[in-house]
Amino acid sequence: ADVLERQAKEWFNMTELLTDKKVIEEMKPEIALLKTIIQLKHLMNGEVLQAAVKIAKQVADDIKQKLDMTIKRSLTGRLDKNTSSVMKCSANLDFKKTIRRNLKNYDKASNQLILKDIYFSGRVKKHNKKRIIIAIDESGSMLGSVIYSAVMAQIISELPFAEVKLIIFDTSIVDLSDHADDPAQTIMSVQLGGGTDIAKALTYCESLIITPRDTCVIVVTDLYEGGSEAQLMNVSKNIITSGAHLSFLTALDENADPAYDKATGQKLADMGSFVGSLTPDKLGDYIGKIFA
Repeated sequence: ADVLERQAKEWFNMTELLTDKKVIEEMKPEIALLKTIIQLKHLMNGEVLQAAVKIAKQVADDIKQKLDMTIKRSLTGRLDKNTSSVMKCSANLDFKKTIRRNLKNYDKASNQLILKDIYFSGRVKKHNKKRIIIAIDESGSMLGSVIYSAVMAQIISELPFAEVKLIIFDTSIVDLSDHADDPAQTIMSVQLGGGTDIAKALTYCESLIITPRDTCVIVVTDLYEGGSEAQLMNVSKNIITSGAHLSFLTALDENADPAYDKATGQKLADMGSFVGSLTPDKLGDYIGKIFA
C-alpha cells in the first residue's frame, strides 16, 4: 500500500486527486478510476471524499443499468413462479428502507423528515424466500470483483423472492446486509491491507443459514487462505452437508480471468462446492439453476 501511494504521487502526479475535488469531478467515472479511489480513499477527506463517493455511485449505477434487466429476467424466469406483483399499498410499505434512504432529506428548520422516495416490498410467502449470502474478500487482487459483487447484491436484493446477506472480510468481518441495496456504501467500506481469513468469514456465513435448501452461500475470493485451511475445509463440509449451496467465485467481473489458489480450489471442488469464475451476466442464471 505504501509503494502504491508513492507511485501514485511521484509517477502519476495524482496529488491533486487526493486534495482537489474538482479534479475528481472532471474525471470520467469508470472502473479504473474507482479502483484507484478505493486504494487511496484513506488519504482523502472532506469534499474530496464526498466527490469520490459520487464516483462510486456513478460507476455502480452504470454497471447496474447494463446488467439489471438481464439478471432479473434470468432469476425471475426460474424462481418467480408463485409471486404476486408488487402492490404499492400501506401493507407493503418497507418502513426501514424508506426511513434510511430519506435521512438525507431531513429538514432541520422544521425538524421533519421529508419522504421524497417511498419503498415497497413484494408480498411473498416466506417459504418462497431464497437467502443469498454473499461474502466478499476485500484483498487488493479482488477489487474488480468487489465492485461487481456489490452491484450484483443490489440487483438481487430488489427481487421480492430473494433476501441478501452481504459481508466483506479480510481477517475481520463487516456485515453490510442493511446496505445491500447501496453498492457505493459497500465499495467505499473496503479497507485494503492485512491478511485474509476465509474460514472465519465462512463460519460467520454459516451462522446466517436458517433454511439450508433455500440458501446459497457465495464467497468471492482468490482462495489464498491466511487462516486455518483445516477450518476452511471443515466449515465448507458442514455447509454442504446441511443442504445449502456453496460456491467460491474466484473472479466476478467483466473479464472473469482469475488468479487463485488452485490447490485449495480443487479440494473445495472435490468436496462438492462450485469453484470457478463467472462474468456478472452469468451469475443470475447460475443462481437460478441452483434453485430451479
